[in-house]
Amino acid sequence: MTRRPTPGVSHDASDNEIRYPDNRDLRSLVRFDAATGQIWQDEDRMLLLHASSVAWLRGELIERFGKGYTRGLFTQMGYVSGVRDAMLARRLRPLNDVEAFLCGPQLHMLKGIVKVRPLKLQMDIFKGTFYGEFVRDHSWEDEVGTRQPDGEHGPLCWMQIGYSTGFTSRLFGKVILFNEVECLASGDPRCLTVGKPLEEWDDAEEQLQYFSPEALADAKSSRSHEAPAPRDALRWLSSHDLVGQSPKYRAALELVAKAARTKIAVLLQGETGVGKEMLARTLHEMSPRAGKPFVAVNCAAIPAELIESELFGAERGAFTGANQSRPGRFERAEGGTLFLDEIGDLPGPAQSKLLRVLQEGEVERLGGTSVRKVDVRVVAATNADLRMAMRNGAFRSDLYFRLSAYPVTIPPLRERLDDIPLLAQRFLERFSGLYDKKVAGFSERAMKVLRSYRFPGNIRELSNMVERAVILVPADEQIQIDHLFAAYQEEPLGGDGLDLFGSNSRSDALRTLCDTVLSEGLALEVLEEGLLTAALGASAGNLSAAARKLGITRAQFEYRWKKLNDAATERVMSAETSAH
Repeated sequence: MTRRPTPGVSHDASDNEIRYPDNRDLRSLVRFDAATGQIWQDEDRMLLLHASSVAWLRGELIERFGKGYTRGLFTQMGYVSGVRDAMLARRLRPLNDVEAFLCGPQLHMLKGIVKVRPLKLQMDIFKGTFYGEFVRDHSWEDEVGTRQPDGEHGPLCWMQIGYSTGFTSRLFGKVILFNEVECLASGDPRCLTVGKPLEEWDDAEEQLQYFSPEALADAKSSRSHEAPAPRDALRWLSSHDLVGQSPKYRAALELVAKAARTKIAVLLQGETGVGKEMLARTLHEMSPRAGKPFVAVNCAAIPAELIESELFGAERGAFTGANQSRPGRFERAEGGTLFLDEIGDLPGPAQSKLLRVLQEGEVERLGGTSVRKVDVRVVAATNADLRMAMRNGAFRSDLYFRLSAYPVTIPPLRERLDDIPLLAQRFLERFSGLYDKKVAGFSERAMKVLRSYRFPGNIRELSNMVERAVILVPADEQIQIDHLFAAYQEEPLGGDGLDLFGSNSRSDALRTLCDTVLSEGLALEVLEEGLLTAALGASAGNLSAAARKLGITRAQFEYRWKKLNDAATERVMSAETSAH
């Protein structure tokens, strides 16, 4: 959607009351799912807590660490929440800056934090100007706090100040600082908050001590809402660009680490895209051969008639087109490591020669008569079942047992759910740098979907998805589900959105239906007959399907249908009797 700039605005409640836009777009984003124990606001998971329990925490922190520390903690907590909601507001109301800004107060009220009454609002995002005065009623922070001792003044609504600063700063792209200039807890008649650019405050330094310097350093993208950096369980993981903490993956890494200092041939097993070549390179880099060549060959990508010459070399005239002698991959990997990917697709004759190299440490070029000694460490990989191929005669048993002396199985990504956030973050860092684009991490819903996705393409597919998302997501915003998936049909949540009265969003349609029934004077049995008839028609006469549409059993449907038909028959008979 193309954003249409809105001109700067100036509102004063003394002239006309500043009216909030309809908040149904916000209410529809709040979802309750009792089945999974989750509450969502769009793609962010939410918590419904007792205000008294948060007040208790606040009191305990003040008692143990002091008022200044606690104020800073709650202010920064509000700031992070405000930044998240600002990204939602810009995405939800992209065409009108004023309505996007008013999302903040509306969300604050929807969450039960405080009632916000704007008195003055002057703003122009393109010029960077802002001035606002807001009265706050029913503030939970003010209600749970106690009146301050005589002589002690200052605000108590720390989270709200942080939220307003974070929300407006993120929306404007510059620091818009809010402060509570009047507070009921200080004996003032009301809670009045004023917001304006940082440079327009005389006591800015005093107020800034409660904000995180990192958060205010770049108001366009708070680091507070980014996913944490991966913490690798093994010291050498990060240095080799391997990410993973799941038990199965750690077990595979431990096996590779133990084999690295030896000469044994290693067989890496796993589905396509699990990172077999990267693990092979890691093994090479951890071994004493690290300074020597690492040569990779995809056995499935080379035609059968050329694979022998590619691996073992060829003398001049060995075949049509062989105009000069050339070494094979084994000779090129001298002293280092040869990685044979898709080893299961290696033709029979090449399997025999490979076995000889593994046993004797020597190769014979195609068309040659002499042998050459080679010192090469072989690492093979496959996504096929070599044991089954051996039984079917497609793979030599002696070669299989030679290679399978040290097998390492790499688990698919669907069995490494805890590693998905770490991998996604690593890919995000890589592609953000590649495309010189700042991205504010992943939304919680996006990460939830990633963790539930099956990933048939494994790590390679995840990498491609994150790269696509980095290209699509607007700068400084979070990656959403639609940035990751070109076409994704998410299972509907078990809960429903809130309406004006705190009911679920379906009640809007239900209320309209009830109003129509009552205003038209329709009898209950007429409504029931209409629903049953409509469901039966929409199901092509299938009683079971019709019952499912109405959320009842087939027996219940049949009972109601029979009851209505019997009543109709009785009415007809009664009418005929009266006529006679």
